[in-house]
Amino acid sequence: MNTYDRGLMWFRRDLRAEDNAALHHALKSCRQVWCVFVFDTEILDPLVERGLTADRRVEFIRESLVELDQRLRAIGQAHGHPDTGLIVRHARARDEIPAVAARLGVQAVFANHDDDPAAKHRDAHVLGALAHAGIMFHGHKDHVVFERREVLTQAGGVFGVFTPYKNAWLKQIREEHLKPWPVEALGAALAPLPGPPGGEWNHPVPRLSDIDFEPTNLSAMALPTGASGAHRLFESFVERIDRYHEARDFPAIKGPSYLSVHLRFGTISIRQVAAVAWQMHLQGIQGASVWLSELIWRDFYHQILANHPHVVERAFKPEYDRIRFEHGKHAKELFAAWCEGRTGYPIVDAAMAQINQTGYMHNRLRMVVASFLVKDLGLHWHWGEQYFADHLIDYDLAANNGGWQWASSSGCDAQPYFRIFNPVSQSEKFDPQGRFIRRYLPQLAGLPDNCIHAPWQARELELLAGGVTLGSTYPRPVVDHAEARERTLQRYAVVKKPGALPG
Repeated sequence: MNTYDRGLMWFRRDLRAEDNAALHHALKSCRQVWCVFVFDTEILDPLVERGLTADRRVEFIRESLVELDQRLRAIGQAHGHPDTGLIVRHARARDEIPAVAARLGVQAVFANHDDDPAAKHRDAHVLGALAHAGIMFHGHKDHVVFERREVLTQAGGVFGVFTPYKNAWLKQIREEHLKPWPVEALGAALAPLPGPPGGEWNHPVPRLSDIDFEPTNLSAMALPTGASGAHRLFESFVERIDRYHEARDFPAIKGPSYLSVHLRFGTISIRQVAAVAWQMHLQGIQGASVWLSELIWRDFYHQILANHPHVVERAFKPEYDRIRFEHGKHAKELFAAWCEGRTGYPIVDAAMAQINQTGYMHNRLRMVVASFLVKDLGLHWHWGEQYFADHLIDYDLAANNGGWQWASSSGCDAQPYFRIFNPVSQSEKFDPQGRFIRRYLPQLAGLPDNCIHAPWQARELELLAGGVTLGSTYPRPVVDHAEARERTLQRYAVVKKPGALPG
C-alpha cells in the first residue's frame, strides 16, 4: 500500500534516473510522483553579478538535465504513462520547492542529502515551510557510501585522520551498502506533467540563455555529459584501472577516471563505481585498491564537512589560523600571476592554463599549484580555494576545502608544514619529457627536455634555439623557491610544537 497519494522528487546533486535512493523511495511510497529540478538563483545570481556567465558547470547541469528529462519520459512511457518528465524551475529553491509542492497537492517531498552548510540552511528553510503546510520531507543518503556519523572511532568519535578512517571504512563495508536502489521497475508511479505540452508544467529544459548564462567550450571538450556519458567514461576506466596506481600521477597520459564531475553532480551512482572497485580490490588488483582509496577520501572529506562545518571559514586545526600570510598590493600581484599562469614555473603555469582553458586540473597538479600558492607565494589558502570554486567543473566544497587545507597543512591528516613541494622536481618527476607543459605552454615547446622544467637555468644558446626570451615570451620566476621555503618555515613557526625540528 502506498504511504502517500502524491509525492514530489527534488533532484539536486543526483542527476540520474538509475540507482537513485530518493527517487526509489518516492516511487515506492507514492501513488503518483512528479520530479523537479530548480536552477537555484541563490547560487546562480552571484555568478551572474560577478560576470561569470560562461560557467561549464551550469552547462554540464543543463545538458545532463536534458538527458534526465528524456530518461524519465522513457520510463513513464514504458509503463503506459505518456507526458511524464522533469519540471524545471529558475527561482530560489527555498521558496520554489514549497510552492510547487503546494500547487501539485503533494503530501511528501523526497530528496537526497546535501551536507554543504549552505544547502543544509536551504533545506532547513524548505523543511519549515513544508511542515507549516502539512507536507512531509524525506531525506536519503545517496551522494556517498558512508555519511555523517556512520563510520566512527571505537570511542564513538569522528575520525580526523584518514588512514584509521579508511581502515574502519574497509572493515565496515558490506555488499548491502553498495546495492543499487532500483527505479525503472517502479516507474508506473511517475505522474504525467500537468497541462498541455509547452505550458507552465510541461516544457523543455530551459536553454542557457533562459537562465542568463551562455555556452562555453564544453561541447568541444572530450567530456561527455549525463548518465550515458558517465557510464561510457566508467567503462573506459575499468579497462585500464589495473594501471591506475602507476598512471594517475602523470598529467600527460590517460591515468585518471575523469569521473569527478559525474560523481559531483550524481550522473553516476557512487554505489555502482565503489562496488566495482571494491570487488576488484578484494581480488588484489592494486590499481583498483588505490582508486577505491580515492573514493574513501571522498567519503572522509564529506564526513569532515558534515561534522566540522567550521572548516569552510577557518582551519581544521585552529592553531593554523594564527599564521600571517602575505597581503597588500604585492600579494595581489603574485596572486594574479598564479591565476593567469605567469609565475615563471612551467608546471605551475601549465596547470593553471589547463584549468583556465578546460575547467579541469589533474589531481597531482592541484597539489602542486596549491602548495606553490601557499608555501612559495605565501598567500592564504582561501584565495586559491575560491579560484578553484569559480573555475573547476568538478568543484565540490568538501573535497576542494579538504585538498586546500591539506596543501596548507591546516587540515586533517595534512601535509606537514615543513614538507614543501619543489615545483621543479615535481615537474621533472611527473612530466619528465615535458609533454604536458608543451601542450599548455606552446611558447616553451622548442626547449629541450632538460631545460623545460626550469627555463631560467638554461643557457642563453638553449633559450635562443628554443625561441624563448625570458621576461618577454615567458616570464622569469616571481619567487625563488629556496628563499620562499625559508620564509614559509619562519611563517609556520607559530604552529611548531616545542622541540619539533623541521626536516
